[in-house]
Amino acid sequence: MARPLRVGLVGADATGRGWGPVAHIPALRGIEGVELVALCTSRPESASAAAAAYGVDRAYHDVGEMAAEPDIDIVSVVVRVPHHHQVVMAALEAGKHVFCEWPLGSNLAEAQQMAALAREKGVVTAIGLQGRHDPRLTHVKELHDEGWLGEIVSVNVSLLAGGAGTSDSRSAWMGRADNGANFVTIAAGHTIDYVTYCLGPVAEVSASVATQVPQWQLADSGETIDVDAPDTVLLNGTLAGGGLLSLHAASVPFNGSNWRMEIYGTEGTIVASTPVLPQISPITLEGARGDGPLSQLPTPERLVVVPEDVPHGPARNVAAGYVRMAAAIKDERRFDPDFDHARELHELLEALQHSSDTGSAVTLHDPNRVHRLPHVHTNPPGQPGNHA
Repeated sequence: MARPLRVGLVGADATGRGWGPVAHIPALRGIEGVELVALCTSRPESASAAAAAYGVDRAYHDVGEMAAEPDIDIVSVVVRVPHHHQVVMAALEAGKHVFCEWPLGSNLAEAQQMAALAREKGVVTAIGLQGRHDPRLTHVKELHDEGWLGEIVSVNVSLLAGGAGTSDSRSAWMGRADNGANFVTIAAGHTIDYVTYCLGPVAEVSASVATQVPQWQLADSGETIDVDAPDTVLLNGTLAGGGLLSLHAASVPFNGSNWRMEIYGTEGTIVASTPVLPQISPITLEGARGDGPLSQLPTPERLVVVPEDVPHGPARNVAAGYVRMAAAIKDERRFDPDFDHARELHELLEALQHSSDTGSAVTLHDPNRVHRLPHVHTNPPGQPGNHA
């Protein structure tokens, strides 16, 4: 029997805070074929504390040193986004397979560099877009692909999350747009990716991206800070298959109505919803053929790839990602979604920002993925056809 693939995890707080302890560590503990053998943080004392807290024998404070270890197969990067580029590039230079949380980089240029180096090194990469491993969203994708919905007519997606304008000192860095980690890149980025996963790529977009709440109050210090990170995106678009897409994602002050995706086709309807986000909380999936009433759509058991003892919540889809990444490494094939997919999603977010900045619709050309792309002219602001 082949030995398990060994993971060195970069980013683990001994107090249990952060995505590493909340999602990655319980995910790795709950599956076979992949094991956590090393932790890396920025300081020797924090690395030793984390290793002791999670029962891991090896602690590092230099990612280059950890990545150089010959028995480590995968480096998982679960640190703040502005540090992704440095850590990922070190792991790739060492020839390691890499799992990196989304967003891949602080900007498109960083994502392009990491994706290019991964291709050059010939390693398997995984990007933490965990919704693509959710069995309910995969069920939606399968139903769409087999024609259960018929032709897609309209798709309406909303994510209105409460809490805008409040934060704490540990998270204040996310208020700077140039750090690349904010509500639009993270929450809206995941949500847009769910749409393209289930229904295919976006062919044309017109968008407004804004910072609607330009000041945050830090709960722990009482300080009020100015921020420029975007917290709202409104998107009108056309899917490559011809359906029209409306998406509204925003961080709102109070009483957010959470996440919902409604898909209307000529033969059927599907409504997916969850109180937080699909990568965090389970989805309720309802559907109907024709004009019948919506009813619960059961998820096929074959789509569940992790054991039941993996905790429900953030760890579950992360665990599925590791299971599938391990299979890709052993079969010497590409993993989906990888760094090239992450680069494409960064490009889509750049297109949204460009549309917002110019007041113009943007046509996206990707002959490898788009099978039926309508001819849409980019219109200057104020001209007919501009619907941003």
